Amino acid sequence: MADEHDGARHRSRLRASISRWASSDREEARELRKDTRKAGLVTIEDAVDRERVILQGTLKTVSLRPRGGVPALEAELYDGSGSIFVVWLGRRRIAGISPGRGIRVVGRIGVQDGHRVMYNPRYFLRPT
Repeated sequence: MADEHDGARHRSRLRASISRWASSDREEARELRKDTRKAGLVTIEDAVDRERVILQGTLKTVSLRPRGGVPALEAELYDGSGSIFVVWLGRRRIAGISPGRGIRVVGRIGVQDGHRVMYNPRYFLRPT
């Protein structure tokens, strides 16, 4: 009986932890969308493919993924509405480009392998 009670208490604590984590993620997403609107920019979700756009958000991941034998720095940009991959071909690293960094990118969105992607965008690091 005590084991059953301890198990229920553990599940309750786990649910509470997950709820706090999800709540903080929702708050982060809300803040990112608010910053995008305040800057007068379109969200990733609303951006039109193949048209020049300016997007901003936070880099979630940054990795080196060669494409066609060429080094490529790939980052996932998240703005609270969605994500897009930004890829700099021929680059192994870029100073300031790291997970958690705020950035603004300018370029055209394409689709490759079912993912939205922007190649070689102009970028501006946002203050930390």
